[in-house]
Amino acid sequence: MLNFLPGPLLFFISGSLLIINTAICGSLVCIGGLFKLLTPFKAGRVRVTMLMNRFMWLWATLNGAILQLIAKIEWDVKGLDGLDKNGWYLVISNHLSGFDIAAQTYILRNHIPMLKFFLKKELIYVPIMGLGCWALDMPFMNRTSPEKLKKNPKLKGKDLETTRKACEKFRDLPTSIINYVEGSRFTEEKHDRQNSPYRYLLRPKAGGIAFALSAMGEQFSHLLNVTVVYPDAPKDILAGVMQGKVSKIVVRVEALPVPEVDDKQYFSNAEYRAQFQRWLNEIWLQKDEQIHELLAEHKASTSSYRELAGRSPN
Repeated sequence: MLNFLPGPLLFFISGSLLIINTAICGSLVCIGGLFKLLTPFKAGRVRVTMLMNRFMWLWATLNGAILQLIAKIEWDVKGLDGLDKNGWYLVISNHLSGFDIAAQTYILRNHIPMLKFFLKKELIYVPIMGLGCWALDMPFMNRTSPEKLKKNPKLKGKDLETTRKACEKFRDLPTSIINYVEGSRFTEEKHDRQNSPYRYLLRPKAGGIAFALSAMGEQFSHLLNVTVVYPDAPKDILAGVMQGKVSKIVVRVEALPVPEVDDKQYFSNAEYRAQFQRWLNEIWLQKDEQIHELLAEHKASTSSYRELAGRSPN
């Protein structure tokens, strides 16, 4: 345990170790991606993907080991019982920091398949990163802008068709897709600019999960509602973790039934979309109250949390 060292030195040590871990595991994934490109048979490509998922598991596990080296972190995690590594899950979560991904992959790595993210199609052309994400079967999406749809109405529905095609490979291996439905990391500035009705959350956007459910809803066994809280973290959570200033991470996981989404209704019927948005808003209202209770339970010490706690939900 190195948390007796000065914060700047801990930041350098943890940053170096995290970069080395990501470089090694990322390189292994990219090498696997090259083998996958050259493998002519589907069964062989599935085998390679399984191995790439193990490299991602290794990355998440080593991230956890690095955390234990630089800080004495208490993990308060509930809701993992009954999850299945051979299941298919759509995961939604609040989003506070760039550290969320490392924390959630570490916590969930032995309970559900490794997390996958919907990525913009352009990212596939980024050197190394694009090949690595492709090797891990991350789905690349081509979102058509409203302006293009106006100019060419024939493009309507093409995005969903492309996404369904990208997700076909998930039939071969158990998969978890995560979506940060707020669309951005929480900050007080964004919270105020949105006039968010929640104390600790931004407004959720239903379009992303509706798109995922429309494309592959029948494959998901559960919707996992994940809540993450850092009761004693400074405003910059990632930097706080890397400097050993975070001693507690609280995670709650709730398995919910998978809602059905009729893609024809969702993309053509405004009231249908509004109804789905109300369903998500209700989940977010309950999450906001849950965060409030967790912060009180763990006696949150940061000033930003105390300021937010004094607000009343609209």
